[in-house]
Amino acid sequence: MLNQTALHNHDLRDEIKAYWSLRAETFDTQPGHEIFSEEERAAWHALLRKHLGDGRGKVALDLACGTAVVSHLMDDLDFKVTGMDWSEAMLERARAKAKTRGRQIRFLVGDAERTMEADETYDVVINRHLVWTLVDPLACFREWHRVLKPSGKLLIIDGDFVNPSLVSRLAKKLSVWLAKAGFGESGQQNGPHTAELTQTHQSILSRVHFSQGARADAVVDLLRQAGFEKITVDTGLGAIHRSQRKNFSFLKGLERATQHRYAICAEKLG
Repeated sequence: MLNQTALHNHDLRDEIKAYWSLRAETFDTQPGHEIFSEEERAAWHALLRKHLGDGRGKVALDLACGTAVVSHLMDDLDFKVTGMDWSEAMLERARAKAKTRGRQIRFLVGDAERTMEADETYDVVINRHLVWTLVDPLACFREWHRVLKPSGKLLIIDGDFVNPSLVSRLAKKLSVWLAKAGFGESGQQNGPHTAELTQTHQSILSRVHFSQGARADAVVDLLRQAGFEKITVDTGLGAIHRSQRKNFSFLKGLERATQHRYAICAEKLG
């Protein structure tokens, strides 16, 4: 007899995969996903160097790489990068982008929870905006620990997108009021663009592990359970947010800057 929890999780994971495949077509047009200025690129490079240093040929696994934005940042810093995603639609765009830019990035179809990569393969595992979508984060973290070499590093870039700050709540209410009054702000957004996608997003979010918000302390606790040590939480992402702000409406930029966003670096000690 099928385990009902496993069946439910399988169905949810399939929904998540289908959702991001649908988002692939417009992913690189959205601020906060693709990079739109050299100022923002430099801010990302600074964050990566702060926690990982320069690559110098070290091998890195970019999980849920999407269209390979982070893979390219890591390649810039001389990491030898493998980008993995379970959406063929995302990887199709990732491969095309790498070919156009002349980058030697390896791409694989794969699952962040079951990478199928060999033990102790990578010096670095990195992901951006993946953890909040996970059905079983502890299993994922154990998998990432497994594929890391001794002294390897994990870098998670994520946030709590469920519990807005007071400023965020006020900004959203003002944005809605302005729209109703006919004074909608210009500027690109980075969320779902149709009512159907928005509904799917909310349905998925209500059923993932971090349905109440991926707070950094909860992520850290699970990382420790998975065997990671020397864990640091970095909430100093202001330079990135400031560089992105010009591509958002004022209120959207304010909302983004006041969200609980962070980079968590953890090590697998040998």
